[in-house]
Amino acid sequence: MIDVTGSALPAMMPFVKNTLHLSYTAVGAVIMVSNMTSSIIQPLFGYLSDKMEMKWLLPVSIILTYLGFSFLGLSSSFVVLLILVIINGLGIAVYHPEGTKIMHYFSGSRMATGMSFFQVGGNFGMALGPLFITYAIAWADLSGTLYYLLLGIPMLAILLLFSKELTLPAKREKSGLREKRIDPPPAGESKGWGSMALLVFAVSIRSWAHMGLITFVPFYYIHILHGDAITAGRLVFVFLMGGVVGTLIGAAIADRIGHKYYFCLSMILSVPLLFLFLEARGILVFILLFLVGLLLISSFSVTIVMGQRILRNRLGMASGLTVGFVIGMGGVGAGLLGIVADSWGVMTVLKLIVYMPALGFIPALMIPYHFKTPKD
Repeated sequence: MIDVTGSALPAMMPFVKNTLHLSYTAVGAVIMVSNMTSSIIQPLFGYLSDKMEMKWLLPVSIILTYLGFSFLGLSSSFVVLLILVIINGLGIAVYHPEGTKIMHYFSGSRMATGMSFFQVGGNFGMALGPLFITYAIAWADLSGTLYYLLLGIPMLAILLLFSKELTLPAKREKSGLREKRIDPPPAGESKGWGSMALLVFAVSIRSWAHMGLITFVPFYYIHILHGDAITAGRLVFVFLMGGVVGTLIGAAIADRIGHKYYFCLSMILSVPLLFLFLEARGILVFILLFLVGLLLISSFSVTIVMGQRILRNRLGMASGLTVGFVIGMGGVGAGLLGIVADSWGVMTVLKLIVYMPALGFIPALMIPYHFKTPKD
C-alpha cells in the first residue's frame, strides 16, 4: 500500500501536466523531487533504525505517505504540488529501511527468496498504482486522489494492531547475535564499502532505466504511438506486473545460481528486449514491456540481499542504500531525462534508456561478491 502511491505519481503526471500547464522539465522535476526525498532521508532512517528501536516508524510512514498523496490532485500550483510530493516521499523514506530490516529477520537461509515475498508486495503495489490512479481520475478527475484515503486509513489501523508481532522477531535475533560471533560479509571487511559502492552504482543505473520507463512510456504511447492516456496507464501497469512475476521467479533462481550472476544476467538480457520494444506496435508493445519489467525489476530483492550481506552489521543502512538511495537516483535520472525530452523529444529518452542496463552491467560485474548456496 506504500508503493501504490509511488508508482501512481508518474502515471498521473500527463493529467497534472495539462491541468497546471507544466513542461516536460517540470514533470521530470516532480519525479526527481519525489525520489530525491526518499534518497536523502532513507539512509538516515536506516542508520537510526540500526542504532535504536523506533516502533513509531511504520505508523508514521503510513500517515505521511497518504497525507501527501491523497491531496495531490487538489494542488493549485506547482509549488503546492511539490510540497505534497515531498510529504509523500518522506513517508516512503520512513517505511522502507525499517520494513526491509524487519523482513530480514523473517527470512530463512534462502535470503533472496525470502526477501522476494516482501518485495513482491511492493512490486504488486507499484503495478496497481497506475491502474488505481487512472480509474480514480476517470471517476473524479484529479480530485480522485482522495480515494487513496480509503487505502491508507485501514493500513494504519492494521500496523498499529500488529506492531508487537512485527518487531518481536528482530528483538529475538538481535539478542541471539549478542551471544555469537558475526561472520564477515562475503566480500571481506576491507572490501565491504567498496563492494557496496559498486552495487549502489549498478543499481542506480538500473533505477534510472526503471524510473525513466514508468515516467516516459505513457508520453511515448500517447505522442509517438498515438494512444490514449488511460491505456498508457495500463501499459505502466503491465510493465510493473512483469516486475511482480520476475521478482518471485528471479529470487528463486538467484538463490540457486548466485546473486551477482543473476543480477548481471538480468541487466544484460534487458537490452535486446528494450530494442524490440521500440520497434513494436499493437499488442506486442504490451508483451515486450511486460518481459522488460520481468527481467529488469526481477533483481530488485536480489540486490537488497546483496547489500545486506555486504554490510551485514548495518542492515538498516544497507536497506536504505539499496532501496531508498537508488530509487532517489532514479528520480534524479527522470529529472535529467525530462530536460532531454524537452530538448530532443521523448523518443530520444527511450533510446537512451535502451543502453542503461548495459552500462549498469559493468560495475555489477566488478563487485567482489562471493555467493554460497544455503546447502553450503
